[in-house]
Amino acid sequence: MTAFATPSFFFREATLQIDMDKERRELSGHLPAHVGIIMDGNGRWATKRGLPRALGHRAGTERLRGIIRLSSDLGIRALSLYAFSTENWKRPKNEVDALFGLFMEYFTNEVEELHANGVRIRMLGDVNGLPANVRAAVRAAEEKTGRNEGLRLNVALNYGARAEAVRTIRALAHEAAAGTLNPEAIDEQLLLACLDTGGLPELDLLIRTGGEQRLSNFLLLQAAYAELAFVDTLWPDFSDALYMGALRDFAQRSRRFGGLQ
Repeated sequence: MTAFATPSFFFREATLQIDMDKERRELSGHLPAHVGIIMDGNGRWATKRGLPRALGHRAGTERLRGIIRLSSDLGIRALSLYAFSTENWKRPKNEVDALFGLFMEYFTNEVEELHANGVRIRMLGDVNGLPANVRAAVRAAEEKTGRNEGLRLNVALNYGARAEAVRTIRALAHEAAAGTLNPEAIDEQLLLACLDTGGLPELDLLIRTGGEQRLSNFLLLQAAYAELAFVDTLWPDFSDALYMGALRDFAQRSRRFGGLQ
């Protein structure tokens, strides 16, 4: 048995014409509780248009609004977005600086609307490794929305699943060494509860845009039984219709979790 589910589909870059109201009715009761998205393709989107890569990232940020709004309207409980990985520090400094500028702009301009709509923001990853101004904006967004009961919006910044596992295991080891945790009490449930996603619903659907078919160190433990959707379309062009198509495909899946039924 493999660690991850077989990719559920691979979308071609086509526009799906759908009746949104009809889709909402048909998907009722069959939606994933927790969706993760690897938002890939911003740089390539800009390059194809002869634009600086930074403008591709800005276009990708604009696309967030629609996906977050639709997720909230449909009643999806949690949405986790891969915004900046531990490996993204390898990119040119001007691109990294542009990304952090966008993060600051997003958390400054969008938090009020998200808060008004009941969205609860949470960061995944090593927030302490972020620039001080970004770290402060992140903490402020979490504090402002921390009591909201709507969509759980999880933004992965300076995140890598392997680093997350190391941080979690090290914390448990320290507790065991201090005598506050019996090593025999460490099981799958405790480990999952101590990850950055602790307290969230199990990851049901993981979508990657941009045509690549890999997980790139995102939510590796959480994705053990997630359905995988690889979409050819670059992230800034990932429409509501394509998102609904991924959700509709998920609703038709038979999830057996290793059993026969």
